[in-house]
Amino acid sequence: MASTSYTLLLLLLLISLFQVSFSSSSETHEQRLQAVKGANRRLLTLVDCEGLCATRCGKHSRPNVCTRACGTCCKRCNCVPPGTHGNRELCGSCYTDMLTHGNRLKCP
Repeated sequence: MASTSYTLLLLLLLISLFQVSFSSSSETHEQRLQAVKGANRRLLTLVDCEGLCATRCGKHSRPNVCTRACGTCCKRCNCVPPGTHGNRELCGSCYTDMLTHGNRLKCP
């Protein structure tokens, strides 16, 4: 009787460990695109900087320069404004206040 109880308990323990390991390895794509940033350790969703900057700089007169600056701003601020121009205030002060060494606005 006691050995049967121990066997069942061991079996239940193994099944629960298997379920926990299986569920942790099958995380979704959205969960993998999150990172902990900042002093307060908030969980932020990472954005696809390359794709968003390609859209943002698609109609720019100097697309390579625009894409490089946009990529830097996106990585630092984790945001790219919608559209091909304007709407910079939607990304907050991080995006709007970043300047170059020549005190010009950095982010397109």
